[in-house]
Amino acid sequence: AIFNKVIAYCIFSSCRAAPNHTHHTQANVVILPNHLANDFEAFCRKNPAPLPLLYRSQSGETACPPLARHADIRLSTLSLLFFNYAPRIASEQQTEHHGQWADMVCFYLGCSFGFEGRLKKAGVPVRNVEQGTNVSMYRTAVPCIPAGVFSCPLVTTMRPIPAGMLNAAVEVTYLNPLAHGAPVHIGDPALLGIQDLSKPDYGERVELQPGDVTVFWACGVTAIEAILSSKPSLAFSHGVDSPSTDHNLELIPLCFLVSHNPLLYSLASQRAVAKIRQLETIIGEDPGQRGIRALFVQDELLRSCLALSHAFSVAITTGFPTHYMHSPPDETDGPPGAIAMATMLLSLGKQVTLVTDRRALEMNRAIIDEAVRTGVLKTAIPLITFEDSGPDSALHFLCHHGDPSKPRYDHLVAIERSGRAGDGNYYNMRGINIKHLVDPIDNLFIAAKDLPGITTTGIGDGGNELGMGKLKEKVTTLMPNGGLIACVVPADYAITAGVSNWGGYAVACGLYLLHTCPSHQRYRKRGLGLENTIPQEQLQDWTANLPSVDKEESILSTLVRFGIRSGKTGHLAMEVDGLTFHPTHSDIITRLLEVTLGSTTPNL
Repeated sequence: AIFNKVIAYCIFSSCRAAPNHTHHTQANVVILPNHLANDFEAFCRKNPAPLPLLYRSQSGETACPPLARHADIRLSTLSLLFFNYAPRIASEQQTEHHGQWADMVCFYLGCSFGFEGRLKKAGVPVRNVEQGTNVSMYRTAVPCIPAGVFSCPLVTTMRPIPAGMLNAAVEVTYLNPLAHGAPVHIGDPALLGIQDLSKPDYGERVELQPGDVTVFWACGVTAIEAILSSKPSLAFSHGVDSPSTDHNLELIPLCFLVSHNPLLYSLASQRAVAKIRQLETIIGEDPGQRGIRALFVQDELLRSCLALSHAFSVAITTGFPTHYMHSPPDETDGPPGAIAMATMLLSLGKQVTLVTDRRALEMNRAIIDEAVRTGVLKTAIPLITFEDSGPDSALHFLCHHGDPSKPRYDHLVAIERSGRAGDGNYYNMRGINIKHLVDPIDNLFIAAKDLPGITTTGIGDGGNELGMGKLKEKVTTLMPNGGLIACVVPADYAITAGVSNWGGYAVACGLYLLHTCPSHQRYRKRGLGLENTIPQEQLQDWTANLPSVDKEESILSTLVRFGIRSGKTGHLAMEVDGLTFHPTHSDIITRLLEVTLGSTTPNL
């Protein structure tokens, strides 16, 4: 009679395999009618973080040879969760229903309870255990990738972790991929669509302690949501133990703070992090002997790339009219780096807008058209200006209808862009005021500081560029004319380079490394989608959109034809900041590409 009434029911319990010398992790079991088995397997394959599939049985098979050799799934005493419009919980002996098993298929799935002991062993507090409660579980607004009759939102567990122990928690759980692996989100619950942590959809409320950060793992309770969506005539679930696996330690993720408002951390593998740090070292070289190494702060490039990887819409600005006595007054540093970043961002599916001075609008439009004609750009990039027409101008520029909750852009990038000094003027490195040639684009960065969801990056090579206000004290004391020229407008991330263009090239390469990093991509996708698979045509497109010696030489040649001069010397020649394209700039580009593409195959 029960079988006729039940729409779906799931069973949760613990059935441990016989002990041996292998490490084990707890698993859940979902049991479905045979006609739904292929759909559910496809659903698991497409959503491996919440539903890490360990084993699929044959129809009617009650043992699980690869995981629990001597177990008989029918002999467990299990708690049944009935779904018949209103859920109710009861205890039943599964052995009463042995006759129904001939047409049933068992799916053994990883379970996050398997890593809690390992967290404790690593010294990471498990708050739900400390508080004697079940873990908190939340239905998110993130849709799983559907398969057949199964479609549902992702369910996550939340465990509060002290900020100083995030890397330890990430490493421990990454090393347990069969127990859902590394977190799928660290930070503000609202970014998952969770509005009230005090009201979990499953489990119990867990209290955060001072200094804790909310960390979310994909959860096997997603299977309940999937079962509810398909409404099978019969379904079960429970837990067993399964062996853990070995891992390439270079792929263990590291955790980095990306944004304070909203709070967001991100993950990248140790290998990708090491490569991006190599990029940062290369661009920090100072052949022009400008003293830029004194301003260096490690991982500004990495954190900026992580933030850009999470962005959807990016606005890039450049333009430094240092040659105020010439027309045009602009220099060759800035536009090539801006175009290199824009090209990669577009290839990765981001929206990109360029922001320029009104005086330079037509010239920059023509430069973009020429870049499209020569193949440096695949398509024209929207080019706009900003005019300060009142106190809310920046807000209305950055947000739809001036609504702070509806930003047009979630990342602003300034590369070799004149930055406002402490006295309100704009100075070149010689201390000449060029304010009359500069639109107040700084106001956008100032406004963005108070707008949730908008992150900023500044790229510079002297300290007088927009965004370098983050390094104002260093610029003031360590750079020539620093007390006069130092920009006071900060960015969240201040990337310093021997030449600003190199910073733009490194951002493009860093984004490529992150998008070919399995740990980072899994985190971006919340653990959903096929893992470690990048379509060959997509990888080829990303590779083709990296900066190259040929493309950068082409865009520099275009700038020279438009009368744009080298920054340091004023030469109308193939040079940037007094350094000739060959061999200096071409060598830097070649070395950046060697670091980037040298890790492509192992990183996939």
